[in-house]
Amino acid sequence: MRWRWIDRYVEFHCGSRAKALKNVSLAESHLRDHFNSRPLMPNTLILEGMGQTGMYLAFEATEYTDLILLAKVASARFYREAVPGDLLTYSVSIDWIRERGVSVTARSHVGERLQGEAEIIYARRAGHENDLRELTEQMHLLGVFDIGVSADGGPLQPPAMPGAAAGLFGSA
Repeated sequence: MRWRWIDRYVEFHCGSRAKALKNVSLAESHLRDHFNSRPLMPNTLILEGMGQTGMYLAFEATEYTDLILLAKVASARFYREAVPGDLLTYSVSIDWIRERGVSVTARSHVGERLQGEAEIIYARRAGHENDLRELTEQMHLLGVFDIGVSADGGPLQPPAMPGAAAGLFGSA
């Protein structure tokens, strides 16, 4: 994935819900292209951040076996702008998991105020081992395995893959 629209996870519960943060900074190049006199983060990028938060949650919930691809934004509403200095909190919960897809509900807050919400549907596709390993390594970088909670209440563990992320980031 070339662009990441989340900075880190602060909550990750196996197969059910997650929270991630995004600091909106004036240093980000996309803000120079959107309304120079009044920079704001485009809602499409906020939607992408919600989508990425849900994608990693769905990847873990499907036991790291499938690529999770954005298939459809069933609905999306935005209530306020996100501007430099705002801290976006993306909250995502899984609605359902099926053989061919995953559905999530996502919300974006600035402080206590609801900024936006969306229903997102992902397709599940068989993934090449390298793609699955890359997604797992990105989860390490975003802190998922540092704060994640497994179904039994213990620490979330990365999947066992030949040459998996543990080789790059140490053993879990």
